[in-house]
Amino acid sequence: MTESTLTYPDNREPTVFTQEELGWQPWLEPYPADQLTERHWAGLVDASRAKSPYFLLLARDPDILQARTKTDKDIFYNTSSGLSRAERELAATATSRHNGCIFCASVHSRFATQYSKRGEDVQRLLDDGIGVDIDNRWNAIIAASVALTETPSAFGEKHIDDLRQVGLDDAEIVDVINGAAFFNWANRLMLSIGEPTPPKH
Repeated sequence: MTESTLTYPDNREPTVFTQEELGWQPWLEPYPADQLTERHWAGLVDASRAKSPYFLLLARDPDILQARTKTDKDIFYNTSSGLSRAERELAATATSRHNGCIFCASVHSRFATQYSKRGEDVQRLLDDGIGVDIDNRWNAIIAASVALTETPSAFGEKHIDDLRQVGLDDAEIVDVINGAAFFNWANRLMLSIGEPTPPKH
């Protein structure tokens, strides 16, 4: 497969955090959709992801992609117990906001709004940043997510205690940690292999 770097001199990369649906362009050639094998389809997990340049790029290593996608789905979709989907998405949004990943923040802020019905509060996180004062529970989730993101070793007993004080049990605390940790990694990957594009109107 030919290795070439892709550039987009005409792209006006978004510079403001938004809940609008952004596009994304890779800096390396995605795997050709018409050459996907059974192994690649298994790696994608969802066939619809073959339409995404991000997932087609990751499909260069389908086994790693499959592990990544199944981990993602378990963290965010397995909500039969533990933290609500809205607050898992809040952790991902706070992490993405702190890391400066405008694309990921747009995706997960939309989910946080969809599941919490608190779009104005989610937008305040995007607009004002990680120091925003929303309410005790959301503040504790944001602070814990940011501590894990900035310096993982700085996350400790105080964050656990703060989460417990606002009503989270052990399983819910694990969900905050998983959501933030996964997107701390995912942001860095996305920021290093491509760039966001403006919303389509």
